[in-house]
Amino acid sequence: MSPSLSRFPYLRQDFAASLVVFLVALPLCIGVAVASGVPAELGLITGIVGGVVTGLMRGSSLQVSGPAAGLTVLVFEAVRAFGLPALGVIVLLAGVLQIVMGALKWGRWFRAISLSVVEGMLAGIGLVIIAGQLYAAAGIPSPASGLAKLAGLPAALFKALGSTTALVSLAVAAGTVLVMVLWRRLPRAGRAVPGALVAVVLAGAATWLFDLPIATVRVGGVLDAVRLPGTESLTALADLALLGTVLAFALIASAESLFSAAAVDRLHAGPRTQYDRELVAQGVGNTLCGLLGALPMTAVIVRSSANVQAGARTKASRVLHGVWLLLFAALVPATLSYVPLAALAGILVHAGWKLVPFRAVVSLWRTQRGEALILVVTAVSIVAANMFEGVLIGLVLSVAKAAWDASHLRIDRFDNGVGPVRVRLSGTVTFLRLPKILDALEALPHDRPVELDLSQVHHLDHACRTALEAWAARHSPHDPGAIRVHSLPERARASETADSSH
Repeated sequence: MSPSLSRFPYLRQDFAASLVVFLVALPLCIGVAVASGVPAELGLITGIVGGVVTGLMRGSSLQVSGPAAGLTVLVFEAVRAFGLPALGVIVLLAGVLQIVMGALKWGRWFRAISLSVVEGMLAGIGLVIIAGQLYAAAGIPSPASGLAKLAGLPAALFKALGSTTALVSLAVAAGTVLVMVLWRRLPRAGRAVPGALVAVVLAGAATWLFDLPIATVRVGGVLDAVRLPGTESLTALADLALLGTVLAFALIASAESLFSAAAVDRLHAGPRTQYDRELVAQGVGNTLCGLLGALPMTAVIVRSSANVQAGARTKASRVLHGVWLLLFAALVPATLSYVPLAALAGILVHAGWKLVPFRAVVSLWRTQRGEALILVVTAVSIVAANMFEGVLIGLVLSVAKAAWDASHLRIDRFDNGVGPVRVRLSGTVTFLRLPKILDALEALPHDRPVELDLSQVHHLDHACRTALEAWAARHSPHDPGAIRVHSLPERARASETADSSH
């Protein structure tokens, strides 16, 4: 074995995987940028930084970072509200905040966010992306808000039916989606080239060969697209709404990256993710993207899973994919001008559809309707209001549900009319539920034995234990054996002991 191969024993596997990830990332970098309302080159810059810079850092060895569809809506709203020059400052501050959170070892706490909130967030984003990109597919201006996008679709469709250009554009978008869907049905060997890239190449070739009257990507030099933060963008920091957007960028990008890391860890048997270091790595990447005026980055599950499935073994694959993006942007950027915007809209519609967890909603509704409700409310709130408010609403609901579950108590009474009356308590027995418990116990007949079943109690605090003993003494003062208590669980007994020791 040559010295170079001994230092990099998996170079062959990582080199092959990097080419696959590059082909997956290229159309997504461009599509996310265009959907975000910024120049296509900014998506390439973020992809390059995500590969070359974040890819070199420690954290997760196989997940790949770059511009993500999950932040498209938030970026679009930020650019519309504060202007493109302010985008760099927002991303820069979000990156610094991520670094601080990682240094404080907050990365692991992002795993405590309710999965229903995250899936609801992705569903809401997916719905807004689909609605917005349907307008782009027809070449029709899109309304600003999510609700307006959805409400305006019938009128937009009617308008498109009367325009030959719009119909051609819709046909290109539909063909792009069709190619991507059918491509997944090919044998594994046939899917070596990503379907999104094949769809874009076919759409570009059809547009050029038939001289279709549809818009294509406007592209310039990558260096010309770099926008260092200036005085104009720094003055925007006085706006509290901008700081709220910074917080939203940091939290959502961090949550998406760390949830992606957890998912990627399940796909391979290599080193596990170090969450705090991964959060710092994402922060460094976003800080650099902000300095360059580019899009924010997150770890992206589509590219990451493609990286693992292509046989990547080390971080070299994701670094090399960034190198290929850099070479493409430097040597052949003019080829992007052949890519129809309708094809990119089709890619984003397909990506948005995959963000909506239809099966998860059905499964949750059958087993945990409270979690399903949180998912749906979060998604609807994002569509009706905006990303930040929708996620906050979802978090509040998840905390409220957790508090309800933690204090949930059920009292069942079994009485056949003769013999002992059996009362079963199940759930969490705390002083908050003491009035309800005492009301039920004091209503029991005094002339019959009582069996108090505590086998289903998860927690019994000291106040409730004392109250139950006092009730027993009052209920049968002359016959202590008339009341029997069954099987207080060890976990409840331990928690009671801990309560009484404070």
